[in-house]
Amino acid sequence: MNMMRKWKHIFKLDPAKEISDEHLDLICRSGTDAIMIGGTDNVTLDGVEDLLLRIKQRHELFCILEVSTMEAIIPGFDAYYIPMVLNSKDKTWMMDIQHQGIKEYIDFIDYTELIFEGYCILNEEAKVFKYTNSRLPDIEDVRAYAYMAEHVFHLPVFYVEYSGKYGDVEVVKQAKEQLDNTLLFYGGGIENSNHAKEMKEYADVIIVGNHIYHNIDEALETVAAVKVK
Repeated sequence: MNMMRKWKHIFKLDPAKEISDEHLDLICRSGTDAIMIGGTDNVTLDGVEDLLLRIKQRHELFCILEVSTMEAIIPGFDAYYIPMVLNSKDKTWMMDIQHQGIKEYIDFIDYTELIFEGYCILNEEAKVFKYTNSRLPDIEDVRAYAYMAEHVFHLPVFYVEYSGKYGDVEVVKQAKEQLDNTLLFYGGGIENSNHAKEMKEYADVIIVGNHIYHNIDEALETVAAVKVK
């Protein structure tokens, strides 16, 4: 957790998507603080393992598995992030899956590597929004979810997730105002350095994912945009 407080930028890679060795090397050498591996669908053990090995064999970089399915959990990651979808209408995504995972792995868990994230998904067209049966929150809902993440659940991370769509900066600002100790992550639609700078004004950490696969050069520029003083 102390290390996370120094972070500003994370690249998120989808194990179900192809990425060349050249582009993967560029991502790993970019100066990003960590690589997160995770996705919504077609996430397999083989895909996760292949991506992790390709990174670890060539680079010393902090690697996170964001757990979306129990079948794709493997050892070797530096941390395991467990989403708790606060705006899901289905308790499965807030409590039940997490309970089942801990029940199954309780004797093997190193709790120093386990980070629970309070997720708030704000793009109703996104796969993850539909998959988790979420409801679309308004700005007052988001403020309340952020408050709950820190003051009710004492979660280390509150994640504002627009998932492929560039979000509302005011929503991110209002979420940040509720947080003192919980870190604010922002992900969704960051396609250039201006987007990165704008969201980093309020988010502790920005996460860049989809644009890696659309325009690698613009994605790489987001690192310097938030890390150069």
